[in-house]
Amino acid sequence: MPAIVERSAATEPIHVITKKGPKGSRAKVISELRKTQEHELARPSSSSSKDGLGFGDGPLGSHASPRTPGLLTPDLIKICVSYFFEQFYTTMPILQSGRMRQTVIEMNLSTEDYCLVSSLCAFVIIQPGLQVQMQRAGDSYRASPMQQVVAQCLRLVEETVRVWNSYDHKDNPTLTDVLIAFFLSAAYFGLEKANAAWIHLREAITLAQLLGMHDEGTYVPGDIDGACRRRLFWLLFVSERGFALHKHRPLTLHATIDFPPMGEDEGEAVAIRGLLYLSNLFRTIDDKFSRVWNTARSECSPTWLAGLQRQLTDALPPELNCTEAQEADIRITQQWLRIVVWQMSTASGCLSSTSPDAFMGFTYPIDVSKEVVDITRRLPQPALEVHGIGLIEKLFDVACTLTDVMSCVPIDTGTFEVGPRDYLAHLLNLISTLRRGESRYVALLQGKIRDTLPTMATAFALPIPAASLERIMSTDEGSVSTNSSPYNSPSLLAATPRYPVLQASSASITSVPASMAFSNVPTVPADPNYRVQQFGDGYHV
Repeated sequence: MPAIVERSAATEPIHVITKKGPKGSRAKVISELRKTQEHELARPSSSSSKDGLGFGDGPLGSHASPRTPGLLTPDLIKICVSYFFEQFYTTMPILQSGRMRQTVIEMNLSTEDYCLVSSLCAFVIIQPGLQVQMQRAGDSYRASPMQQVVAQCLRLVEETVRVWNSYDHKDNPTLTDVLIAFFLSAAYFGLEKANAAWIHLREAITLAQLLGMHDEGTYVPGDIDGACRRRLFWLLFVSERGFALHKHRPLTLHATIDFPPMGEDEGEAVAIRGLLYLSNLFRTIDDKFSRVWNTARSECSPTWLAGLQRQLTDALPPELNCTEAQEADIRITQQWLRIVVWQMSTASGCLSSTSPDAFMGFTYPIDVSKEVVDITRRLPQPALEVHGIGLIEKLFDVACTLTDVMSCVPIDTGTFEVGPRDYLAHLLNLISTLRRGESRYVALLQGKIRDTLPTMATAFALPIPAASLERIMSTDEGSVSTNSSPYNSPSLLAATPRYPVLQASSASITSVPASMAFSNVPTVPADPNYRVQQFGDGYHV
């Protein structure tokens, strides 16, 4: 793909800046897709098809909802499909390139295929790595590029939902319907609309269950569709667990089928290995884990919690055989899960300053933060950027927990060695650069630091982009309690979106020496036995 792709003057210009694509088999597939689309675009138009990709005024079926003219242009489709296979296939190996090429060509004849393409475009266009700038001729209002992308994504999402609901996909679902629901969920997540993302993720899971994707008996050895279904099942498995942890919500899927085979193609094997690594991490999240995390604190024990931390260590090999983008997601997810288990340990009163295991001590989040900083410094920023808001939320959770620990335990600031303050500064700076600093988490983290570490607030001050504040006020989760941190820090604004945090009562901290006592930890007014409180929405994703 050339560095810049522009549409003709007859349509809105789209300027796309992309990086060099992959080599090998996937590069050939993308090249074939482009050639096929160029061939189709060169065909003469007809009364039933206004463009070479096969959409326009052609037959849509007797029950199909009319499609919005000009919304899915040939260039937009080509850009988004190519970008998906270049950047996302290794983390989402759920589309077959040859079939996707055919789907694009024949989407005029199938409402289902049209919805798959539109949902895929909605997901891709909101990604930070795809720099798309759209300008509408004659508009007096000049929106920022991010506002334009958000508006375009919303139009694509609304189009998908409207057209998708025009046929009976609930009583007679197909694998394509599961994919549509998943991409809608991912698009809403990119828009930071967590409730809508959760609804569509659950819809994808329900449709998958209706198709028996959770039942090993429905798979036939050697079936190509079966391999795709297995990959999609495990991606839903990972997505639900990450989302459920952030939201304190119940689990639906369990590890009930075999993992897909690696295959002989190295590109395919790399993609599946990455999914396997993530699946191994999230297998730690079983029913007991979910139950303890959500409600039943009495089931916790130091032995069980220490076992969870060891499982997280054993889930991954010392060296990962994967891409840099996969490594960023996998390694940071591992460290984030360590923070989650540590929060459970705190809430259950299982931490001790005399424990031989570092992960059962009060300062363990400092060790985790150091690991996260090392990971993010070692990997190039594009490897982090591709994961969008999901990775930012994990970094934010780690930074918030580190902030609370810094406020409650003695920190030696009299040396020149790199320490917690440096880790927090790095995390804040990183969050402020990902997605151009336009996520709501920049302002939220600065507010967290200001309220929890007031004597250090000036040292961590950064300009807050206006878009970050706008995101805070425009999310779909509503207002929050003023207690919006693991310990005692109020939220930045009364109407800020809620995020998953630990709320510890003073009774939940045991075996604490007097010099490390949490003197200002409030009790939870609703229920003194409820030691971990969820204040809303992060992801997963």
